[in-house]
Amino acid sequence: MTTVLDITADKRLLRGRGALSNAVGRYEKQTRTLIDDGWDDGWRDEDGTPPPLRTEVIRDATRTIIARNSSPDISFDRSINPYRGCEHGCIYCFARPNHAYLGMSPGADFESRLFAKPNAAELLARELSAPGYVPKVIAIGTNTDPYQPIEKKMRIMRSILEVLRDFKHPVGIVTKSPLVIRDIDILSEMAREGLAKVALSVTTLDRRLARTMEPRAGTPQRRLQAIRALSDAGIPAGVMFAPVIPALNDGEMESVLAAAAECGARSAGYVLLRLPLEIKDLFREWLEANEPNRAKHVLSLIRQMRGGKDYDAQWNTRMKGTGPYAEMIAKRFQMAAKRLGLNKESRALDVAKFRKPPRTGDQLSLFGGEAA
Repeated sequence: MTTVLDITADKRLLRGRGALSNAVGRYEKQTRTLIDDGWDDGWRDEDGTPPPLRTEVIRDATRTIIARNSSPDISFDRSINPYRGCEHGCIYCFARPNHAYLGMSPGADFESRLFAKPNAAELLARELSAPGYVPKVIAIGTNTDPYQPIEKKMRIMRSILEVLRDFKHPVGIVTKSPLVIRDIDILSEMAREGLAKVALSVTTLDRRLARTMEPRAGTPQRRLQAIRALSDAGIPAGVMFAPVIPALNDGEMESVLAAAAECGARSAGYVLLRLPLEIKDLFREWLEANEPNRAKHVLSLIRQMRGGKDYDAQWNTRMKGTGPYAEMIAKRFQMAAKRLGLNKESRALDVAKFRKPPRTGDQLSLFGGEAA
């Protein structure tokens, strides 16, 4: 049985991270609490400060790479996640509870104990080559970010794009990392054939808020610059104002959309803050520590949009909420998008060009036989 430490005794361990604690996941039967009894000073820095939590990367032994879903309120039925866990450390990330399935904490573990799929490209090529495979748009970045910091070294996302390009398979990407512009060469080639589009998540233009809420993600300005670079390269670019957090960032909706449109974004979307399972406690802890004067008001408004609860998982309303405040947010978004010319065109990605690339030796069939 795996037991995960609840790191609460000295929060300096978690400096530079999003979560302020590391409570065990909901499936664990035992809990440990880290207590500083003064006997472990040998591992501290010279000034007595404990070293920051290090990022650990674990090989994911998955045998498949395309995940399927049948959710009626999601526009795609398949996705790819190159990584599990995300070093960006966004405190609101709705993927955090998934770490509990791994026997780890949705708190600090989620952003420091990462799982990578280095054989993703090989698995993808095999699945796309399977008899009877029917192409539909593959979504990437809908769970954890494919361009989180470790991608710079591991290049798993780039290898996935190379396979998708070779198969002429359409892909839609969501990220909050300017690292996506590294792959403009592949994405622009795919975009010319109607096979790729990218959306950047821009949650706030306030660098201070972004640094505490999304501590290891790219700055808002760099994300906007990435939208411009993608657009200039002919890649359909969009912006996601997500999540919308009432009384914290919702007042920035129009300014974020306007800044993205100025940089060439053609489309936009938004999602209301979701607080399922462990996220509600992690977010409340973060909110009370970083925004103490607004915490009660923020949480009250969230409950107003969730039928009096922290979260309501009902299909078709979980993304937008219900009630007068949610309706106001929806109206504001619609008006801003219309004024800025966003979402005017909705050209679907092309699935008709999908084809299996020739394998080594396939060209021999052109000559009517095998090599001598």
